[in-house]
Amino acid sequence: MFRRVGRFAVHRPWLTIAGWIIAAVVLAMFAPGLKSTTDETEFLPSHYESVRVGNLQQKAFPQTEQPAAIAVFQRADGGKLDDADKRDVIKVATGLDGKHHEKIAKVVTDPKAVSPNGEVALANIYATTKNFNDEELPQSVKKLREDAKPLLGGTHLKMGITGQAATQLDAKESSSDTDTMVMSATFLLIIVLLLIIFRSPLIAILPVIIIAVVSVVATGLIGTAASVGGLKADSSISAILIVVLFGVGTDYILFLLFRYREHLRQGQEPKEALVEAVARVGETIASAAGAVIVAFLALLLSTLGMMRAMGPSLAISVAVTLVAALTLVPAVFSLLGRAAFWPSKSWRKPPRNRFANSVGRLVAHRSGTVAVLSTAVLALLAVGAFSFKPQFDTSSQMPQKLESVQAMKDLQRGFSAGQSDPAMVYLSATDGTRLDRAALETFRGKLAAVDGVGTAAPAVVNSAGTVAQYSVILKYAPTSDEAIDLAGGKLRDTAHTAAPSGTEALVGGTSGVLADIEDAVGHDYRVVFPAAGLAIMIILGLLLRSLVAPWYMMIAVALGFGATLGSTVWLFQDIKGEQGLLFMLPVIVYLFVVAIGTDYNILMVARLREEVRRGVPPKEAIRTAVAQSTPTVASAAIILAGTFGVLVLADNSMLQQMGFAVAFGILLTAFVMAMLLVPTVTSLLGHKAWWPGHQDSPQETPADTRAVDDRVTHRS
Repeated sequence: MFRRVGRFAVHRPWLTIAGWIIAAVVLAMFAPGLKSTTDETEFLPSHYESVRVGNLQQKAFPQTEQPAAIAVFQRADGGKLDDADKRDVIKVATGLDGKHHEKIAKVVTDPKAVSPNGEVALANIYATTKNFNDEELPQSVKKLREDAKPLLGGTHLKMGITGQAATQLDAKESSSDTDTMVMSATFLLIIVLLLIIFRSPLIAILPVIIIAVVSVVATGLIGTAASVGGLKADSSISAILIVVLFGVGTDYILFLLFRYREHLRQGQEPKEALVEAVARVGETIASAAGAVIVAFLALLLSTLGMMRAMGPSLAISVAVTLVAALTLVPAVFSLLGRAAFWPSKSWRKPPRNRFANSVGRLVAHRSGTVAVLSTAVLALLAVGAFSFKPQFDTSSQMPQKLESVQAMKDLQRGFSAGQSDPAMVYLSATDGTRLDRAALETFRGKLAAVDGVGTAAPAVVNSAGTVAQYSVILKYAPTSDEAIDLAGGKLRDTAHTAAPSGTEALVGGTSGVLADIEDAVGHDYRVVFPAAGLAIMIILGLLLRSLVAPWYMMIAVALGFGATLGSTVWLFQDIKGEQGLLFMLPVIVYLFVVAIGTDYNILMVARLREEVRRGVPPKEAIRTAVAQSTPTVASAAIILAGTFGVLVLADNSMLQQMGFAVAFGILLTAFVMAMLLVPTVTSLLGHKAWWPGHQDSPQETPADTRAVDDRVTHRS
């Protein structure tokens, strides 16, 4: 099949290229854009308690207004607000209220809205819509910030706007800046590394152009799928898509180009060499892409909307990249022929590859020692994973210089930790009867008595008298571990058990939402990990026709996962001193390292199978396979790790952690697992590694192997 695909693309290059260009233009013009959201409640299924709280609040208190944002006032010198400052606060708030922005209903302050220490004053900003994720609302907040500058002139005040709409605005703008930086750095990195590897400007630039076309097609298809399926994604998905498309795309192009160059060195004509390259590595690329795709699709089993949205998006991007690697890439290079390598002439003769040959000899003749040492290194690094501490507050991962982040810190310096965002408790009558006032007060007393609760405000009852709302101020910051544990533990337990007969109690608010997200992530760990691992093992089994090889390959990758997570914990928690790591980091590391990193294991073992089928003795087959595959694996891994490593340059701590973890995991997979551990274990198992398919049975004559041996005998 792959030979037929390669033959079509190579002998009909203009038709193939035209098809891709037309698809890119049509999708760029007509495909809808990918929507994003930063509202964490939208990522949870409806059965979670915090989501039920939101639905109940909308039904029982439809007129209740919640501020979309909060203006935080302080003296510029950090001192206490005097009477003149308080009058200026009212003047500024009144001035902002009179601006009549389309999505801003009113800006309200109160002379009493001053912190107990007298240093902070607040003004609530209300929206004309209850949908705080309205895309136009953040722009109105942006205009308010500009309008405040002249109003603050002549005063001793400084003002910052925080809250959901302001955070959404800052996250979107920060993400846009990050996308531009990531795209530019990724382009530069790929071009420089390809130029070093091939010493050809055409090969350095062409993959970037090809992947840029692929990215337009993939993004268009993702936008269409998101529009039809109603998918949403968080603000970082676009940066992740960039590195996946360019990282994985470059990987597959390198797999093909290295094999193409190898066939050219054997004396084949360019078109014949391209067709043969597609035929030889097509199955490897398809299997590698298949492993990545099914791993990403395993995210559909997640209970978190952000992960369910990310899975199909990444799967689509890899699927499009796979098709491009087998069609568009051969078509482009068939037009160029040998000129693609200009001006370098190094492609005509086998490289020295001292490193690759040394690794091949080491693996072939010291299999036991290499297997033990490489396993020990991975196991040692994996120890750090036991100290992993999840951080569920994604806003804490945002750049600290953002106005919404700084304003929230200023607010919390003036008010008690939970004052700005109390937990919300709702008590509803299950039989529709009116609630008893005395029972409501007794219930409030039990809430206030919970250890960790500061105060519980008296109940606010809806017009029908069937639902009561309590504002419960915790002693801890709403996104802290203590607040999350309290809202999801003692506070909920007390509310549920203390609810009067015939009523139901629900606990929500930010702390409740994060507690539910913590539960959802625990579910994902138990479901997504095994599902992705099983799917990858099935693909490996089908590729290798073996029941044994997939097991030790997946065990090796699992060690790599632990080593990657452990190293990330040591760097960010122990060395940098961060409170915790992004809660979904283990899922992302597992999927990217296990799925994408498995590409190199597939490439290595597939080449080993190809060599043993020639009738080459086992040790020589191991040496040849490792020596021939190491340059490809090393080059692809460095480029892929580099593209993910670019994320370390972002201001967003979440992207920094993700970038380091995936980049380091890719390097471990390539240089420890694919080059050392997997080949040595395969060598030690020998014929048993291929049971029951016996794919190591010779399928070519020994005469054929002599040419192979000649090709891989390099100068040392």
